[in-house]
Amino acid sequence: MNTSVLLITPPFTQLNTPYPATAYIKGFLNTLGVASFQVDLGLNVILKVFSKEHLYKIFEKAEGRRHSNTSNQSRRILKLKKEYLKTVDQVVTFLQHKNPTLAYNICDGDFLPQGERFAQIDELDWAFGSMGIQDRARHLCTLYLEDLGDMIQELVDPNFGFSRYAERLGRSAVDFDPIEKALKNSGSFIDELICQELESAIEATNPTLVCITVPFPGNLFGGLRCGQFIKSQYPNIKIVMGGGYPNTELRSLKEPRIFQYVDFISLDDGERPLELLIHHLQGEVTVENLKRTYALNNGQVYYYNASKQADIPFSKTGTPDYTDLRLRDYLSVIEVVNPMHRLWSDGRWNKLTMAHGCYWKKCTFCDISLDYIKNYEPISAKLICDRIEQIISQTGQTGFHFVDEAAPPALMRELAIELIKRELSITWWTNIRFEERFTYDLCRLLKSSGCIAVSGGLEVASDRLLKLMQKGVDVAQVARVARNFTETGIMVHAYLMYGFPTQTDQETIDSLEMVRQLFENQVIQSGFWHQFAMTSHAPIGMNPEKFGVMKIGPKEGLFADNDLEHVDPTGADHDMYGKGLKKALFNYMHGICFDFPLQEWFDFKIPKTTIAKNYIYSAISSPELASPKLNSKIIWLGSSPELAKLVLKSKSKKSNTQILEVENLNGKIEITLPSQIAEWMVNSIGQMILKPDQDCLTFGNFKQSYEECGFGDVEKLIHSELWIDLMDGGLVVV
Repeated sequence: MNTSVLLITPPFTQLNTPYPATAYIKGFLNTLGVASFQVDLGLNVILKVFSKEHLYKIFEKAEGRRHSNTSNQSRRILKLKKEYLKTVDQVVTFLQHKNPTLAYNICDGDFLPQGERFAQIDELDWAFGSMGIQDRARHLCTLYLEDLGDMIQELVDPNFGFSRYAERLGRSAVDFDPIEKALKNSGSFIDELICQELESAIEATNPTLVCITVPFPGNLFGGLRCGQFIKSQYPNIKIVMGGGYPNTELRSLKEPRIFQYVDFISLDDGERPLELLIHHLQGEVTVENLKRTYALNNGQVYYYNASKQADIPFSKTGTPDYTDLRLRDYLSVIEVVNPMHRLWSDGRWNKLTMAHGCYWKKCTFCDISLDYIKNYEPISAKLICDRIEQIISQTGQTGFHFVDEAAPPALMRELAIELIKRELSITWWTNIRFEERFTYDLCRLLKSSGCIAVSGGLEVASDRLLKLMQKGVDVAQVARVARNFTETGIMVHAYLMYGFPTQTDQETIDSLEMVRQLFENQVIQSGFWHQFAMTSHAPIGMNPEKFGVMKIGPKEGLFADNDLEHVDPTGADHDMYGKGLKKALFNYMHGICFDFPLQEWFDFKIPKTTIAKNYIYSAISSPELASPKLNSKIIWLGSSPELAKLVLKSKSKKSNTQILEVENLNGKIEITLPSQIAEWMVNSIGQMILKPDQDCLTFGNFKQSYEECGFGDVEKLIHSELWIDLMDGGLVVV
């Protein structure tokens, strides 16, 4: 039997770019020669919902369900039905970058009907005042869609959400009863659209196996609704579910009822389990010899993992393949003014991974016991660039988001070098740890290769708690690394946490003061606070008593098992602080209110901070003094220099100096040198310029040549003004 695979992402993930799981699996299936087709049902359904034809039907349903308690917001939208129907198709095409001149109409204030979301409009001058009319218009269009979304949620489908669907049903669902009850109910209007789009995909591709990826709780209900439809209409098609949700939530699954909607559930890396499942469906492998796969046998749930075959090496999983996806139809929205969140939602990014897993894998709050984090496996920079080139040829787009848990600094260096060698012009960003290996020079190299932003976990800005978390960094180190990125023009986003066990009121306020200073000194540009959540697969969840907390629930059930309820008997009342922390951060990201006392953000008495007012300033003022290592790579990022003789006014004197001229993008740099050194330097710089299939010059080679030529101690050179001039021209040591 020939296997044909349909890969589905159920509603909803992001509006601007496809979730990459199906592209990763399709790339792997290509290596097996297995035919596959992928579809982002979330995008397809959104485009149906926000079309004149289907929005008209939505208004009809909403008008039929209007009642005395209907909100003023929904009543207003219903009254403006004609205006919404007149503009919705144009709004969608504008957000798809297909009608850019419409921005002028959108921004004049008389084109779009405005609901409650437009109350945020006062922030537009701050957010978009210097960014142009296109961005302002896209934000207004996003508010327009969100207004409609609020009305749909209130009057048509309470489960509707732009990046999630029925998320409340999937989150911490230890009991399957609420999910099954919702699935037994007749489908909503959105459910009908999901099934229509699914039916179209099945009829077009005739699959024998459907793979449903469920990355988040907000995809679970949509995924099971798809499974329910397939079971009723296409009973011969087999269904397997995988993704982030089962990987974290369903590791102790005992609930048989979910197998009314799927046939198999696989955990962790999906390549080898899927390959074996295909062989099983072809009669070549017994069910007992599957890998990390749940299935139902005689009414009981069995976990099959007897296969002796190892997982597919990350270097052999193939290049993610975005074929089939409607890449030109995604909506480039601007939901919020947070700079890093804007990267998430604005524009379409090709998703890639530098290294499987996390090279650090020590953080006590992280699910480091799970394969996707603990099994660290990098690939070569050359292979990454090969994949980049293939994806660019597929998609025609050069934006890349590397979705690593934490991209390794050494591999980022090699990737940047390979990108420059190949003259590959891309735009990219990724997640990092605030390692001291991110020197100023390394950040310059990354910037030169196209890096525009990094995000990293500062978490609780308290050295005691960072040590308890085993983050391997302290606040001063984070500040210095963030300074290096910022000074080279790379945006820095900090993930911030409050409520870590044993965190005191004092530490919460001191952490806020650290964050205030980081923004005031302009070393980070974006941040987001989230409250600590304890999970069953993190060290703190597996040994809560070690961290001074007590696990109190939820009671073990047959279905999901991940989020844990806990009591922190020695810490602060963490729930009190959330609103004030977020309000302060919102203002700091605006670049305002740094002189406000911290008490301003809270409506209850807080302790005074114990952090010195110049703590971060002192941390970032310390220079990098360490000398380069002999095996460091010395690279010239500027253009090839030329020599010009220094012309003296007195004709009787001969000049022993020459000018080294470098024409760079932002102007000419001239460095005056003794003739002998100047000629040697031009030759050395020629060896530093990155070329394909040529090894980089090492600092040790540079040092040896410099000193053998009799120019003196290289240590004096690297601490001289001449070295600073060379850095301005394009010299980096990494």
